[in-house]
Amino acid sequence: MSTGPLIVVEQASKRFVIHHNRPNALKTRVMGLVHARYRSRAEEFWALRDVSLQVGRGEAVGLVGRNGSGKSTLLKLMAGIHKPSSGRVLVRRNLTIGTMIELGVGFHPELTGRENVFLNASVYGLTRRQVERIYDQVVDYSEIGHFIDEPLKNYSSGMMMRLGFSVAAHLDAEVLLLDEIFAVGDEAFQAKSRKTMMGFLERGRTIVFVSHSASVVEEVCGRVCVLSGGQKVYDGPTKEGLALYHDLTGTGAGP
Repeated sequence: MSTGPLIVVEQASKRFVIHHNRPNALKTRVMGLVHARYRSRAEEFWALRDVSLQVGRGEAVGLVGRNGSGKSTLLKLMAGIHKPSSGRVLVRRNLTIGTMIELGVGFHPELTGRENVFLNASVYGLTRRQVERIYDQVVDYSEIGHFIDEPLKNYSSGMMMRLGFSVAAHLDAEVLLLDEIFAVGDEAFQAKSRKTMMGFLERGRTIVFVSHSASVVEEVCGRVCVLSGGQKVYDGPTKEGLALYHDLTGTGAGP
C-alpha cells in the first residue's frame, strides 16, 4: 500500500465573477446603451488564494472558519466540482471518494427517494446490480423507509441529509468529503452519523470535514485547517487550531 498523500492541494486559488445588474429583458439592454445605471457590472471575488495542503490515508481533517472563509470552496476543489483558477489539486489515481457537500446535489427533486438512491450511487460509478446489493442497507440506515417512494421534493432538509449521508456511507469509499452534515437532522441521527464516521476512520479511511460544531470537530478530527478570508492561516493539531480560530473571531465559542 502506498504511503504518500491521497490528495494534494498546491497553491490553489479560486476566482468567481459576480455580475450585478445583469440585463434580463430587451428594454433593460437597450436602456443600458444610454444610461450607465442600467449597465451590467462584473465584480471579481477570490474565494481562495494560494492554499496548499496534503491529506494522507487515515486522516480526519477539519476545515474551520467563518462563513465565506473558503471552506466549502476548498472541499469542492478536492471533489472536482470546481476547478482552481490557479494552482492545482492532485488526487491519487483510482481513488474512490464519497461526497456530501450540498443538500440535493446528485439528487433529482422529481424522482422518488428510491430512484434517487440509484441515481446518486450511479454518479459514483456503481452498476445497478451493485446498488441493489446495498439498497436495503442504505434505506434502513436513513430511517426514511416509509417515505422512500415519495418524490424528493416532498422531503425535509433533514430527510435529504439522511438519505445523502446514507448513500455516501455505504459506498465503501476510501475518502469522505463532508460539508455541514450536522447542520440539519435530529440528535439521534447525528450521533449515529458520528459513530459511522469513527468506524470509517478505524478502518483506515480518510475524512475531510467542514463543520461549525466545535464538539464534533474535536471528536472526529485529529487535525484542523483554519481558513480566513480565503487563505489558510493554520494547519495542525485540532485543539490548537480551534483555539486559534476563537482568537481570530473573538467569540470564545465553536467554529
